[in-house]
Amino acid sequence: MTQVWSVIAGALAISLIASCVYRAVARARTPQGAVGWVVFLIAAPWIAVPVFLLLGRNRFRDFAIERQRSQDLRRTVATEAIGLHSDAQAHPRLRAFERLTGLPAVAGNSANLLLDGKRTFESIFAAIDSARSYVCVQFYTIADDGLGKALAAHLIAAAGRGVKVRVLYDGIGGYKLSGQYIQMLREAGIQVYGPRMSRGPAWRLQINFRNHRKTVIVDGQRAFIGGHNVADEYVDGGSNFSRWRDTHVDLRGPVVTQLQLSFVEDWHWATDEDLAEVLTWETMRDAADVTALVVPMGPGDELDTGALFFALACASATKRIWIASPYFVPDTDVSSALACAALRGVDVRVIVPENSDHFLMWLAAFAYFDPIRKAGVRIFRYAEGFMHQKVVLIDDDVACVGTANMDNRSFRLNFETMAVVQDMDFAAQVETMLKADLENSVALERDLKGQRPLVRYGAPFARLFAPIL
Repeated sequence: MTQVWSVIAGALAISLIASCVYRAVARARTPQGAVGWVVFLIAAPWIAVPVFLLLGRNRFRDFAIERQRSQDLRRTVATEAIGLHSDAQAHPRLRAFERLTGLPAVAGNSANLLLDGKRTFESIFAAIDSARSYVCVQFYTIADDGLGKALAAHLIAAAGRGVKVRVLYDGIGGYKLSGQYIQMLREAGIQVYGPRMSRGPAWRLQINFRNHRKTVIVDGQRAFIGGHNVADEYVDGGSNFSRWRDTHVDLRGPVVTQLQLSFVEDWHWATDEDLAEVLTWETMRDAADVTALVVPMGPGDELDTGALFFALACASATKRIWIASPYFVPDTDVSSALACAALRGVDVRVIVPENSDHFLMWLAAFAYFDPIRKAGVRIFRYAEGFMHQKVVLIDDDVACVGTANMDNRSFRLNFETMAVVQDMDFAAQVETMLKADLENSVALERDLKGQRPLVRYGAPFARLFAPIL
């Protein structure tokens, strides 16, 4: 009898593995993703099967359909309520981004670069203190520490003045956020939601789809976007790093409505509440007259918006493209786009951290460097603390700041946002910033075979996990 049950258990296990393999092959959005899952499922099924059932794409279709309702709201508001129109006739470089995102490049903006946490949060807190009508806050991570308490104090003070305050955080990124912190905000009249948790148990399993956006909007006139989360290490580096190098941008003008659209979409997803009628959609044009647009991206998109964003950036470059990203686990298409740009004679530089807060992603990156370096792409490793910024500089006139990393998670699994700014002065500021970062970086000169054994032998194996890193 024991043998019979063993045979039955073995048959069920094989059937479950085979079912997972089939689902991985049938529903993966890229061949690389399918291969990665299949290898993982066959090599270590006792680990891979539970991980696949939790993180895999078996529930993606239902998720995408449900999420599409919120995205439809964003498009409706953009075309009917706001009447956004393109100002990009004189800026053909931005037209591909317009087609990709469905949002127009608009003039009449200003863009102020914010380096590192102290300056970023001083500006954000000052903007919150000046709010008269409403404040919309969204971060991947909000910690109940010194910076988190400072944010709460400014938000509570704003609510006390009669300002309507709404806060979104990601259920995974903010998993350590205490109930006392949330209750403190709610008692002050602030609406606080973690989208995944607010949608109930069925959606808590969707931990593979994370909202990585980091946005603050004040009165519909001013917005902040970039790499900073709300935690002490984003200001002082914490206990692990001497410095946390990050970048935000302070935007004013019509482009703010586009960031507000993304917040409206995410809020609707979290609460089923439509904010279109209660927010301000008329913005003052700024004398700086900078042209900009926002590129939101997420797993519910019909196209792989994240990967296409980086591919278009590479394709549009004629002189240079410099990219700073804390994680570098690109897919084949983006790697090819980088290589093609370099082969065209474009100065392609990628800045990544020498130190990392995610070891497996840091290790996997080494497996991607050699092919693009052979094409002429130059890799620099930032050595002064940890670099977390997500910045792209294209030629002398376009710079992008936002939340998207150069990895599969940002390409296809996370909800991200990049602000694209076309302006010579702003691009010059970004150039100066990145040159300073390059001075604090070390050029990668050795190929994978020349690395220490841990990297040489570990990187190819870490790369197998690229689809879910």
